[in-house]
Amino acid sequence: MDHLDRITIEPGKCGGRPCIRGMRIRVKDVLDLLAAKVTREEILEDFPYLEDEDIDAAIQYAAAQIDHPVLSVPPQAA
Repeated sequence: MDHLDRITIEPGKCGGRPCIRGMRIRVKDVLDLLAAKVTREEILEDFPYLEDEDIDAAIQYAAAQIDHPVLSVPPQAA
């Protein structure tokens, strides 16, 4: 399911970094919590204005950002 519509980028908010649904919680904040092994349940309890789909959106956004084209450079002759 596509949750990317939950990610917003506004020049005057959080330095133009991607946020969740126009709020001042950045995608990076959610990802940092997950990386620190904070459970979804704990995140949703600590941030009651977030929804489970917001966490999915943050993960989906990060996955899309890492999937970029890689230019192959031919090896140079020695």
